[in-house]
Amino acid sequence: MPRDDMLERSQSLLLRSATSRRHLTDFFSRALSAFQSSTDSPQNFQVVCTAPPASSSNASASAAAAHDAQGKLLHPQSPVPIPPTKRPHTLIVLDSSFNPPTLAHLRMATSAVHDVIKKKRKGEDEKDMSGLRLLLLLAVVNADKAPKPAAFDQRLAMMWAFAHDVQRALRGEAGESTNEVSPASGPGPKPEKPQIHDSSQLEAAEEEQQKQGLPVDISVDIGLTSKPYFHEKSRVIAESKFYKPPKEEGEEDTMTQVILVGFDTLIRIFDPKYYGPATQVTAHAHDQSRKGSPIQQALDPMFKRAKLRVTLRTNDEWGGKQEQMAYLESLLSEEGLAKIGGSKEWAERIELVEGRRDGEEIVSSTYARKAAEREEWGKLRRLVSPEVGKWIEGERLYVVDVKPGAC
Repeated sequence: MPRDDMLERSQSLLLRSATSRRHLTDFFSRALSAFQSSTDSPQNFQVVCTAPPASSSNASASAAAAHDAQGKLLHPQSPVPIPPTKRPHTLIVLDSSFNPPTLAHLRMATSAVHDVIKKKRKGEDEKDMSGLRLLLLLAVVNADKAPKPAAFDQRLAMMWAFAHDVQRALRGEAGESTNEVSPASGPGPKPEKPQIHDSSQLEAAEEEQQKQGLPVDISVDIGLTSKPYFHEKSRVIAESKFYKPPKEEGEEDTMTQVILVGFDTLIRIFDPKYYGPATQVTAHAHDQSRKGSPIQQALDPMFKRAKLRVTLRTNDEWGGKQEQMAYLESLLSEEGLAKIGGSKEWAERIELVEGRRDGEEIVSSTYARKAAEREEWGKLRRLVSPEVGKWIEGERLYVVDVKPGAC
């Protein structure tokens, strides 16, 4: 069996088997506990595992069974963090609650990857993807409280499944994985025939790849952070040793972060209430590094290292495309930024992109949870990517079990 086929098959079987799913949740539970209990100050951010490119030696090795130092058999495809051998020039960051990850998340990630590749610097090898990575980031700020409706370890497992769906879509292989059977060996319902994950959004991701002419094969990291705000998350990522391998002579030491956010998130980022009262400005008047309003002190450093890629959210709650565009144009104007205490230069570091196309079904994590709660698996498959759907169905996440005789 070809190496890539073996990898795809091992990943699919991994998510179908109840035992395999238990191995994954156990792994992520341990990783989560270690992260939360650490007293080490740098533990504001940690990459817990990496989904390597299918073409890499790391991927082929992890697709086969391995042994630890004591000779104990490890589970196939055991997740491990795989740091880059050289500092990435671009790190795409998708920060979300992943509760669950949806096809809207998949479109945000794949379209951002393709856009970065289109804008690669002149003279770069278009086949060399080593300088580009994707980070799926989960914030665990209220770790002492049980998160609902899906625990953090389950969200990490869904992120692991989602990472492989993103990679397949980028390689143009999403159509092949959509014909696989749901996790019949798990506790979920057993379908009578293979279920097809059909989605115009997933097809759009494949179309993006086909337009490029070359399959895209990149590493996808899964990380945890204890920081609640984007400017803090950006800082701890930039400071992380994981993305700072030993530098060779003449090698660049800069890494641009491309942070993916939705329209609603951008509004929160630019809300001054999250950065403290304006009276703090005079309190630090003697400190040249802390000039400006609190929001300026927080976001100026972020925009020097990062760009924001903002996806419009056109639905009943947030209004239509024209309404959102008009609001953002006002907010990002020189006058609008000055009004909130911001810098006019920020607008140059923000890119607006369209989200849902006209006529497409509205996709959100809320809708996906409701579909799973009602065990509407066909509807769920129109909202989430294939492996994520299998995981949710196999684990019966979000399902509300009604006791016999209950009204």
